[in-house]
Amino acid sequence: MKKFILSVGYALKGLGYAFTTQLNFRIQVSIALIAIAMGIYFNISTSEWHWITLCIAIVLMMELFNTGIEAFVDLVSPGYNKLAGHVKDISAAAVLIVAIFTVVTGLIIFLPKILLLIHAA
Repeated sequence: MKKFILSVGYALKGLGYAFTTQLNFRIQVSIALIAIAMGIYFNISTSEWHWITLCIAIVLMMELFNTGIEAFVDLVSPGYNKLAGHVKDISAAAVLIVAIFTVVTGLIIFLPKILLLIHAA
């Protein structure tokens, strides 16, 4: 049990590091909170909540992986290295793909509700 508690502490330390040092992570957390607020406001269905929470989790996980990969690359290749740059770019591209998927999912869920709200006004 002690090992488990320690591992949770290390994970929380990693979240804290990402939140305090990574602007993109803070932006993504802010957008996640907005999506949650919109979900509550529009009273979205259980399946819609599933998609929203899945998107939030995947985006934040990918950003954490990207941050870890970038830190590791900086550790093993502190000077400029073209291949190290490719590793960082590919890692960032993975975050971008997930972010695009998340935006599309958000549009599918929220756009019809927003349009109904606009037309009802």
